[in-house]
Amino acid sequence: MAPRSYSSPIREETSAYTRRRIVEAAATLFSRDGYQGTTMAAIAKEAGVSVQSVHLAGPKSALLMAAFELALAGDEGTHPLHERPAVAAIMQLPPAEALPAYLAFLAEANARTAGIDRALYVAAETDETVAALVADLNTRRHADIGAAIAWSAAHGLLHGDVDPDERTEVLTHLVSPDTFRFFTQERGWSVDHYTRWLGDAIQRLVFRTPG
Repeated sequence: MAPRSYSSPIREETSAYTRRRIVEAAATLFSRDGYQGTTMAAIAKEAGVSVQSVHLAGPKSALLMAAFELALAGDEGTHPLHERPAVAAIMQLPPAEALPAYLAFLAEANARTAGIDRALYVAAETDETVAALVADLNTRRHADIGAAIAWSAAHGLLHGDVDPDERTEVLTHLVSPDTFRFFTQERGWSVDHYTRWLGDAIQRLVFRTPG
């Protein structure tokens, strides 16, 4: 007789809690120290767990991407952004309420992910594994932004004869963590200033109201 598998809800909950601590610690360190400057031992110390536990959570490249995904919208995984609770709730709002809510989400998400996003792209320059993860992230980002453009079109927010792919590319640039980092960290804008600018830029460059 084959041995019966044993599953303990308490053990699974403890494991999930430990993993979240590890990924949150990784997010803090990758954002502050970059990919090369962050070690598995440092993540273990930050999370208050053993180095073995960190290695069991995955290789450093996987922890980097997990840290980004968790910081982005509160959960891990490569599922579309519109399937994540925070964004799904925004897409259920009327258009007049959805854009301000989306802007607030972007400002908060970019503040959390700007450093990790930078670590991802720097690491991708020399690490093939991370480069593959970044390529996949970019593909998913394009699809997520394309879904936002489709939602905007369905709600009558787009004006003018502009190719949807062009709108997608423009919006991708506007809402990126890199754009947030440029204005808030390099140019010293407040988050409120950035958020107001982003809303105006989306109206003018993506929605393109007549005149």
